[in-house]
This record gives sequence, C-alpha cells and structure tokens, in this order.
Amino acid sequence: MISAFVNCFKIPELRDKILLTLFLLFIARVGANIPLPGLDPTPLQDFFEAQSRAGGGGLLGLYNMFTGGALLRGALFALGIMPYISASIVFQLLTAVVPSLARLQQEGEVGRQKLTQYTRYATLIICLVQAVLLILTLENPTRLFPDYDIARYGDIILVSHSWFMITSVIFLTTGTMLLMWIGEQITSRGIGNGISILITVGILADLPAAFALTYQLFTAPVGETAQLGLGEGILMLLFLFLVIAGVIMVTQATRKIPVQYAKRVVGRKVFGGQSSYLPLKVNYSGVMPIIFASAIMMFFTTILSQLGAALQANWLRDSGLLFQRGTMTYYLFFGLLIFAFSYFWVSVMFKPVQIADDLKKYGGYVPGVRPGEPTARYLDFTMTRLTLAGAAFLTGIALLPDMVLYSTGVPYQAAQFFGGTGLLIIVGVLLDFLRQIETYLLQRHYDGFLKKGRIKGRSQGRTRQLVDTVGLEQGKTLWRWLIIMFASGMLAWGLNAYLF
Repeated sequence: MISAFVNCFKIPELRDKILLTLFLLFIARVGANIPLPGLDPTPLQDFFEAQSRAGGGGLLGLYNMFTGGALLRGALFALGIMPYISASIVFQLLTAVVPSLARLQQEGEVGRQKLTQYTRYATLIICLVQAVLLILTLENPTRLFPDYDIARYGDIILVSHSWFMITSVIFLTTGTMLLMWIGEQITSRGIGNGISILITVGILADLPAAFALTYQLFTAPVGETAQLGLGEGILMLLFLFLVIAGVIMVTQATRKIPVQYAKRVVGRKVFGGQSSYLPLKVNYSGVMPIIFASAIMMFFTTILSQLGAALQANWLRDSGLLFQRGTMTYYLFFGLLIFAFSYFWVSVMFKPVQIADDLKKYGGYVPGVRPGEPTARYLDFTMTRLTLAGAAFLTGIALLPDMVLYSTGVPYQAAQFFGGTGLLIIVGVLLDFLRQIETYLLQRHYDGFLKKGRIKGRSQGRTRQLVDTVGLEQGKTLWRWLIIMFASGMLAWGLNAYLF
C-alpha cells in the first residue's frame, strides 16, 4: 500500500492532478475559516455546543457538517456547496417529469452543457435567497431557535445591519460560486468528483474536535463529565471499524443480472454472442433519503414549536416535543421517511422500461426472461427487493450515531462518525477517489492499492476492466481501504490543527 502511494508521484500526470487537487482543497479550507466582517461567531458556537451536549443540533448541525464547520464560524464559505447540490438535485428530479429537460439530457454533450448552465443559474438564485435568510436569522436567532437567549449568548452581528446585509450577501454568494468553480476544476483537472471531495474534506475537518472531545472522556476528573475506561474505548474503536467495514461492503454490494447478447451478422463480420451482466446496486439511492428525512423532521418540529409559541397553544408545542431527537416517535417517523424516500428516489432515477428497451435494441436479453415488458417487470421486481434491503441498511446507519450518543455519553460531534450521513459520504467518495488513482497506476503498469481484487488478464495488457468490486469483500483489501480512510482523516486533522 505504501509503495502505491509512492508510485502516485512517479507518474507526472497523476502527480500534477494530486497536487492541484490538494492546492484547491487548501483554498477551500482557508475560505471556511475567514469570518465575515462585522460578525462574532462565538455566541453561535456556544449555543450550538450547548445544543449538542443536550443531544440536539438538528438541521443546523447537519448543514454545518456539510460546510466543514464554516457555518458556525460565520465564514465566507458559510453556505458551503449545498446550494449547488440543491440545484443539481432539483434539475435531476425535473428531468424525470419535464419533457423538455429530458430531451436536453438525451442530446449528448451539448444538452448536458445546457443543463449545467441552468444549474449554475439556479445555484446563484438559491445562494441569494439563502444568504438573505441566513443574515436575517443571525440578526434575530430566536426566529429559528426559540431557545436562543440573547442575554446569555450575546449578539452575533456587531455592525450596522443594513450594511452588513449588503456586504454579507455578496460575500456568501461569491463564496459558494467560488466553491462551485473549485469543484468543477477538481473534476476536470484533478482527481475524483470535485463537489463530493469538498463535502468529504469538510466532514473530515471535524475530526480534530471529535477526537479532542472523546479524549476528554478518558482524562477528565471523575464527576465533571462522562467517564470511559480503557476497555470501553477499545470496544468503541472495534465497533467503529466494524461499522466502516459494513458500510464499505453494502456501498459496493451489487446484484449482477446476467445478460446474453445474440449474434448479429453485418456483412462478413459477426457481432455479439457474448455474456455480460447488469449491476444493480443494493444502496441505489445513496445518502439522499437520510438527508431528505432529516430535513423534513427538523422542519416539522420547528414549525410545530413556532406555531405553538405564536398561538400560545400548548398542545402544538407538546406535539413538537414528541418529534424531537431522543423520542420513540422521532425514530419511528424518521425510519418511515427513509424507507419512503428510498423507494421514491429509485422510482424516479431507475428506469426499467428504458433499460429493457435498450437491451432489446442491442440484441441483449436476460436468460429465462422474455425481452421487452417481461424484462422491465423482472428488473422492477428485483430492484424493489434490493431497495428494501438498502433502505433497512440506511435506517440502521442513520440511527447508529444516536445509539452511541445516548448509550455511551460520547459527544454528538464524535458520535456522528459512527454512522449517519457523514460516514456514508466519506466511504463513497474515498472509494471513488482511490479507484481513480488505481486506474492511473494500472494504466502505467504500476501496482495499485488492490492486488487480489484485480481481474485476470491484466498481465496481457487488458486494462479496460481494471478493478473488480467484488474484491473489496476480501479481508486484506478491506482493511487496506480502512487504513487509507483513517490516514486521510489524520491528514485533515493535522492540516486543520496546525494551519488554523
């Protein structure tokens, strides 16, 4: 594994891509630590810390995680890359229901460029709206957080509100557009998906504080905070490794549908007659159901609480308390929402009829299943069963941080690395990042990170199929991925601790 890292810098093209990616990520982290002029982030940080100790945080904690802590620092990149993610999701869903956008998506590179341009315009609009709402919230935090006590925590904005509104909206919007440009540059000129890497680095930036808070549980005097012994610490570490291993396996798990192509004679040449497979992912919807479910639960709780306070209706306020984190009602509805959004995402994104038509068009068929509509029904039935398993997995992963939080007393900032949205994003992005490096290494005839997961025939120069995802199930390969993930986390820890 160490030799693979060394080999990365022996290939000039790969070395330049890695250095460019690191430089752009450094710029993103600098912007996430420069506060807006006229803003004091200390009151907001104190309030969020108090909420986290009580097991709260909610949507604010989720959004702050995606921004890499920039939101609570009141930084130039406080909006993060989430406006661009929101615009991309909206247009991805609209392409399934709006015929004109669907035609653009099918027009090839020209159509995709137009959709990308529309997404950028939508990102600018979302940035302006979110920046204004964020500044209004900072001016009077009790609008969104009824528990915020100005006399206790203090004012967040220290200058003229009108001037602060104008300048901060410009800074926040420009920061998000700069992050969008950085992400596109990483995608086109660096390594990996730039937007996903920005989110991952932002999540890993919380590792220093998470380790520090957890370390206090072992060193703090008795009676001041929760205590953990050496045995409990070892068990927690082993449990963390098992959770990451399970997330990796389920993330990479696929159901291979065999596909046979019939022979076709064109002139004097014979095409087809080969066997292949159609990979259907167990966790097809990724992390999106957890994000949607968390946002809806937080929105529902906030609305009930604010309505109860405004109308002086205790029953509405009590209803909002039933859906707060830590209650059985919250976990029940949270799990149901994850299942519902998992099936919704698959129904929108997975097109069994289109896949069946494409197979029939190119002479392919599933053995034992007639082409056309029977194939579409078979694929829909198979994906429905896979989605059930994937949704159950997502529900368990989403609830794990709360289980660790309430059973061990570990701070929420550390418990979130035991599962949830952050862990799913980290695993998926790092696997894709390392897979791309593996591709470059094998194309230049270097040994990559995987040695037993490689498809036979590579020694004869067959590099068009480079990595077999089934190889990740092997023990040694899996632990190599785990070690690489922790090494990446320690790198982010060191950069954040010594530079900022």
